[in-house]
Amino acid sequence: MKEKTTPFFHLQYSEETTADLRGRQSVRTTFKLSERSIGALSILAGQLGIKQKSLFDHLIEDTKALRMIASEFVNVGQATQRVAKTYVISRKTLESLERVSEQYNTPRDALVEYSIERILPLLVREKEKHAKRKMLVEELQEYLRLGTAILDRAENDLGPDDPVSLEIFNMMRSVNTCCRELEQCVVRGSKIENF
Repeated sequence: MKEKTTPFFHLQYSEETTADLRGRQSVRTTFKLSERSIGALSILAGQLGIKQKSLFDHLIEDTKALRMIASEFVNVGQATQRVAKTYVISRKTLESLERVSEQYNTPRDALVEYSIERILPLLVREKEKHAKRKMLVEELQEYLRLGTAILDRAENDLGPDDPVSLEIFNMMRSVNTCCRELEQCVVRGSKIENF
C-alpha cells in the first residue's frame, strides 16, 4: 500500500514581513488636540462609516503631507484650549509620526492637529450632503403620506382584499421600511449639524 504524502510548503518570512506585521499592531497614544479637531475626526469617521483608527492612520501615514506640514510649521503658541485624547492607532503610524516630528523638530500634537485640519473641507461637503439627505427624507415622508391616502382610498373603493389594494399595500409597506431606514441614516449623521 502506497502511503499518501501531503505536500509541505516552506513558508519563509523575511524580516520585512515581520516588521510589517508588527507595524499593523494597534497601540494607544495620547495627543493634546483642540476640541474642534477631536470632533472633526469623530464626526467624519461616523459619517463615512469607518473607524476613527482607520481615518487617523490614513491621515498620518501620508508622510509626504506630514513632512510638508512639518516643514511649514510655525509655532504660534497655544492659542486654543487643548484636550488630552487617547487614540488607538497602528504602531507604523505612530513610528512615522514620531520620525517626522523628530526630523523636523515639530511637536507631534501639532502634526496631528494640522493633519486633521486637512479633512475639514471633506467635513464641509459631508455637512452639505447631510442637509440634502434631510430634504430628501422630508420629501419621502410626504410621498409616504400621499401613498397611504391612496391606499386608504383603494381599500375603501375596492376592498382590502382586491389585488390592486394588495399591491398598493405591499408598495407602501416597502416605502415605509425604506423611509424608516433613511430617517435612521439622517439621525446617525445629525452630529455633523453642530460642527
